[in-house]
Amino acid sequence: MFDKRKLSNLVEENQAELLDLTAKLLQIPSENPLGDTTEITKFIVGYLEKNQIPVKTYEPDPKRFNILASIGPENGKTLIYCGHSDTVPVGDLEKWDFSPFSGEIKEGYMLGRGASDMKAGLAGLIFSMVLLKRYEVPLAGKLVLAIVPDEESGGDFGVPWLLDQGLVKGDGCLIAEPSSELNPTIGQKGSCWFKLTVNGIPGHGSLSPFLGRSAIFDAVKAIEKICQVTNWEITPPDDLIELLNVSNRYLELNERSETRGVFEKITCNIGTIHGGTSANVVADKCVVAIDCRLPFGITNEEVMTRVRQMLDQLDIDYQIESFGFKSSANFTPAEDPICQAIVENITEVLDETAYGVLQWACSDARHFREHQIPVLQYGPAELETIHGFNEKVKIEQIINCGKVYTLAAVDYFNKVNGGKNEFN
Repeated sequence: MFDKRKLSNLVEENQAELLDLTAKLLQIPSENPLGDTTEITKFIVGYLEKNQIPVKTYEPDPKRFNILASIGPENGKTLIYCGHSDTVPVGDLEKWDFSPFSGEIKEGYMLGRGASDMKAGLAGLIFSMVLLKRYEVPLAGKLVLAIVPDEESGGDFGVPWLLDQGLVKGDGCLIAEPSSELNPTIGQKGSCWFKLTVNGIPGHGSLSPFLGRSAIFDAVKAIEKICQVTNWEITPPDDLIELLNVSNRYLELNERSETRGVFEKITCNIGTIHGGTSANVVADKCVVAIDCRLPFGITNEEVMTRVRQMLDQLDIDYQIESFGFKSSANFTPAEDPICQAIVENITEVLDETAYGVLQWACSDARHFREHQIPVLQYGPAELETIHGFNEKVKIEQIINCGKVYTLAAVDYFNKVNGGKNEFN
């Protein structure tokens, strides 16, 4: 029989292996784009197989590999532990204070691209499965590890592909995406990415605005209209009011009071603008990429309809095309067994009260919810460094998350099996 103290001690005793695994993942570049996960996949597969865990890989797109592994009996409930092996690009190397592929430990932090998003969390999931297998911890169900290659580029060949192919099924899921230490994310805003193309009439730049019609000028008008989406009044469903209040209090407690209300409003980011061919030519085309995040109470389709209605008032020649992330706001009830298993074990490991909150962005969690699989996100992170230069994560958080993952995996089966698991 394994109790919680024994499992927690096993993580402590093997923490050097967890940290070494994290460092090795950081030392393998897996930037997306380009999206090549060949090398990191080979390493992960080798580590799992060395620990007597069978692995299957799938390559739905060249050099993008999904990894599936499982332990525990086939009968009973299935819990999915999910992570992504890709990272965003490192960007300008001169702006880093250390090598983004160092995996170095310094002043209590693990350093490198993906340290927070999300190779430390991914290492924790892999390590937890290996630990449970190595010490023959009894599981009253199947624990599945799903590692996907392209979360940072929209995820078409990762989680949704696995779910649509029927390769992954489950009754609950944890994604090791970065979060705060005490607050896993149990819901998230929707996403509406679209590309606006504005057409103009070319002419000699010396005669503008007398001749020609600038696509850039018209695009500016369109952008001013589109940015008004943040001012729309949107009424959230009644059953989300408490979760919204809790999430706003979380923002204030974590020194993000300036973002209060972000969960109730549409956000709008003008990401890129490409227009014209030369300074002395009236621009005949301007293309704008826009990222809107949607609160509960409005759908992607409703936003696009209203945006088109606004742009139709401008008398401009335009087209709109959706791309990238597309979803409505979604959540998992805090009472679900997977949420309880994670939250309760965070509270136990850290000896502080944990609770779930909303996420202002979106992730692969939406795909699991679309397939009626309850899901939440919890992972080690130095949130301010995610996607930025000098990304890092606290060593202590890596170890604590390793404990939470290991304890929660067993505790989850205890909950869904009515207390029949040998776990106290």
